[in-house]
Amino acid sequence: GFDSHHSFMVQYKPNEDLGLDMHTDDSDVTFNVCLGREFEGAGLTFCGMRGEPNHRHFLTRYQHVVGRVVVHSGDRRHGADDIVEGERNNLIIWNRNLEWRRSQEYLNHRADYQAESSRPDERCLSYTHDRDYGHFKQVPLGAQPGKGWCPPPGKQYPGYGQRGSVVRNSAGFGEAELGKPGSQDEL
Repeated sequence: GFDSHHSFMVQYKPNEDLGLDMHTDDSDVTFNVCLGREFEGAGLTFCGMRGEPNHRHFLTRYQHVVGRVVVHSGDRRHGADDIVEGERNNLIIWNRNLEWRRSQEYLNHRADYQAESSRPDERCLSYTHDRDYGHFKQVPLGAQPGKGWCPPPGKQYPGYGQRGSVVRNSAGFGEAELGKPGSQDEL
């Protein structure tokens, strides 16, 4: 069972918060309850599990329905697609089991980050968390790129960062060659 939770509300509207970048949750299991309003877009894109070879590979897209709950692992990479019209309000509940989190099995699970099997699916990229985001896409206008931790060093997909690959810098401008010594964008 769960012995701890953290609950909060999210609201998406055009010209305000449109969506949410790809991420994982600080939960063992997440409940995402669609409370309403009329809206178009703002679905959820689901990708692989944190630490698995397919972490950044597309799994499915879910379209919210008012009054329904989506239940998923906190380790599942996901993001809220941009809203097109209307307003979507959701109650998010992060559930935790503190006994599980103190167990050796949990600690081993968190430490066992496997190498990526192949290049990421562009639908599963995160400008906040992915070191190679700029290789595939420009950072969205107005978004603040993160420092990036994914994939962890030594866990990259085959061909990651080969010489001659073109990337955009963290502001989305200019180009640099991956692997070029002294490059700002060297991965």
